[in-house]
Parts: sequence; structure tokens; C-alpha cells
Amino acid sequence: MTACAIEPPPAGAPGTDDGVPGAGCAITADGAYAARLALDGDSWFPERWTLDGPEPYAVPLPGNQPEEPGTRVQPMADGRVLIHRLVERRHVFSLLYPTGPGTGELPVGAVECPEPGTRLRLLPPAPCGRRAYALAAGARSTAVWLVAGGPFGPEQLAEVPGHCSGGVWLDRAGLMLALDRKLGGHTKTVVVNLERGGEVSPLLQIADRSDDRLLLADPDSGLLLISSDAPSPGQERLGWGVLGSTLPVRFLECLRVPDCAVTPFAIQPGQVLTPESCAVALRIDGPFASWVGIWRPAERQVCHLPAPEGWLTGSGMWTRDGVLRLPYATREVPCGVAELSAHRGEPEDLWVADGAAGARVSGGAGPEGPVGSDTAAGAPEVSGKTAGQDPQEPAAARPVPLQQAPLGRLVTK
Repeated sequence: MTACAIEPPPAGAPGTDDGVPGAGCAITADGAYAARLALDGDSWFPERWTLDGPEPYAVPLPGNQPEEPGTRVQPMADGRVLIHRLVERRHVFSLLYPTGPGTGELPVGAVECPEPGTRLRLLPPAPCGRRAYALAAGARSTAVWLVAGGPFGPEQLAEVPGHCSGGVWLDRAGLMLALDRKLGGHTKTVVVNLERGGEVSPLLQIADRSDDRLLLADPDSGLLLISSDAPSPGQERLGWGVLGSTLPVRFLECLRVPDCAVTPFAIQPGQVLTPESCAVALRIDGPFASWVGIWRPAERQVCHLPAPEGWLTGSGMWTRDGVLRLPYATREVPCGVAELSAHRGEPEDLWVADGAAGARVSGGAGPEGPVGSDTAAGAPEVSGKTAGQDPQEPAAARPVPLQQAPLGRLVTK
């Protein structure tokens, strides 16, 4: 058996093999813990952050020797940290936890890949927080692995024809996984049902010859953030749709920032009946700096704000009350969380430190205030339900293909 030959990218790297910028740390779905690979001089070591207490604090989890730069870490809901190492061309997984002055380590197994050139990487934290998954993407097929939380160590759950990237959870149970599959020369998003032995069904297919990817999804509202070159062949555009809706994906002009890459990284949860009111946090990478954008589908404009000093770029989460929490680390505050309360239509440009004084906004990181306003008449269409319906038993969103014609309806200028 031939082991995976390609090392995963370093933690906190500016990019991944999917072409999506990497994040500075990983955060559990409930926002209680974060984990990152930190640097002490020339030595890398895992670090766990506790975020749900009165003050954020970090716990170093160094091993017997420094970690390699390619090591990846992921927090679990019980406070342990999964670590993914490449050891003699085998992908080895262990759970780390603090034990007084030292670090405890529980090995959970290893994965080897039969196809040469296969790249194995951790998927985003599962919604339940008790399990962790990895994607082994080869040239002809891709395997989904349960690497922690299973009864017998790592277990292959599904094999999908084609080369897959991405990885977005569509439900709170962690059973429906969306992957961007390249097959026949074009990329389309499919859903892998882990409850049904890896059954694959289409999710996103905008045009026959377009490359369509799912970047982010909110299981509560069904809001989807999508990347596609369908409205502008040869150029990726950001759009939004609703899971379970048959209405077209909308590509708004305000989500285009000249000479910059725009990547959504967090959606406000809990907006069950009104996906158009969900606040979305955007990472905007320009030629010289990165900053934060805040956008709602109903508002047709993006508010651009400087990032907090020391932001672990691309990391963050929304609370149900509409507070954006961004982890940051500086020399003065090695573990901090900056908060922004972005009420509808009135986002503030002041970051407030959570439990640590001195969360400052870095200067010159980007423009402030609404930029790129969209002037088209009419509110964007949303799927079925309205605010007057009973929110106690919302119907479960079903994955259906998002497709529309003619193409001219896709772009709102």
C-alpha cells in the first residue's frame, strides 16, 4: 500500500490546495474552543484556546519535540485537540489534552492512501464536536474518513468518484457533507450522505460548463455562499442562494472588490425563517493587507472595517445575537477575542476586547463604511417561508440542485 505522498499545508498558511485562503485557527461549531499551531522562537507547538468563559485563555500543548510546520490541529467539543501529523508518509492522528504541567496524548490511529499523489487533510470541525473527519483526494476518486470519535479508530465512510475539494456541513447532525467535485473537466458541488453509506447527489450546478463551488452554509437558515464563473466566464463571482429553494442563485455587484479576494468565513446562526437577514463575515485580501467585510443579502452593500490588530486571519464566528467574535494574538495580549456588534444597517467600526484590554484596530487595513453599494431595485428573492410563520417546527431543508436559466437573471448590477 502506498502512503499519501503530499504533505498537508502548514497551519495558518495563506492558502490551501482548494484555492481558498487558510484560517489562522480552527474553532468548534459551538464556539467554545479554538486550536492553532503557535510559534515559540523557531519551534511550533499546538495551543488550545477556551472562548466560552468570562475571559479567553490559551493552554499550550507541547509534545516531546517541536511539531513540523505541516502539522494540523482541530479542537474537539470536550476540550481535547486533535493533531494530524505526517510520520514516515503515514497520516497519524492523536488527541492532546493538558495534564498538569505536561501534555497527555491519546493515539487514535493512522491513515494510508492507496493512490499515489493523494492529498489528505482535515475537514472543518463537525457540528457535533465529538467526531473529526478527513478528506483523502486523489486524481480519480476521493475518500471521506472518520479519523476521531469512531469506535475502532479511523474508518473510511465513503468513496466519491472524481477529485473533491472544499467541505461544508449542511446539517447540525453532521450527516450531510457538501464537496466540490471535479469530474469531466468542470467542478460541481455534490452532497455526500454519511448516514446512507456515502450516497452522492447533486447540489450545485448553475450552468453545464461552469465551475460552481459551495464556500459556506448555515444549517439554520439554509443560506449558502457560492463561488461560480457562470455569470462572468473566466472570473469567479460570489453569490448566494438558499438550501432547498428552487429560486436562482443571486450574484451581487457589491461582493466584487477590485484586485481583492473575497472569502466568506462565518454566517450568523439562528435566523431560521429569514436567510436574507443573516449577517455574513467576509475576509478581504488586498495586495498589501487583509480586512473584514460585513454583509447581509437583504442590504445589497458591504461594510468594510479594519481587522483587529493580531487577528488570526480568516478565523471567527457569529453569535445568534449578531455579535462577530474574532480571535487575535499580539505581544501584549497573546490570547484575545475582539467583538463587533453589527446590528442591521448600523454596523459599528469599533472592536471591543473580550476579557483583555487593548484590542486595537490595525490602521490602514481597508476602507471603513459601506462600499460597493448595489443599486438595483427590489429586494432579493428568498425561499418559501416568511416571518409570519410558526418558528417552532421549521421544515428541514432538503438538498436540491440549484440551477437556473436564462443566465442573464443571475447577475444583479
